[in-house]
Amino acid sequence: MKLITAVIKPFKLDDVRAALSDVGVQGITATEVKGFGRQKGHTELYRGAEYVVDFLPKVKLEIAVPDDQVERVIEAVSQSANTGKIGDGKIFVSALEQVIRIRTGETGEEAI
Repeated sequence: MKLITAVIKPFKLDDVRAALSDVGVQGITATEVKGFGRQKGHTELYRGAEYVVDFLPKVKLEIAVPDDQVERVIEAVSQSANTGKIGDGKIFVSALEQVIRIRTGETGEEAI
């Protein structure tokens, strides 16, 4: 099992969710986060004063999937979150040792 963590632009969330649903993902966790990478933030104007926004709003998705779905999920997220502009985000894949469904006590892939 793998935990796929994707950091994407907020306005792409609906597109990514639809793409994940199409490849059979049954559940995701989405969190509103702030951060920056190579994009380095930007300058904005507010009431005539210029200020720097260092941390940009992003959405972090966490998706637990069986090993055989990893490539399909990565492809779905990559294609649906891509705008071709700086700041599109990143995808991280890490090993998931154990999953337990609290309600039923199921473990492993059955709990996903």
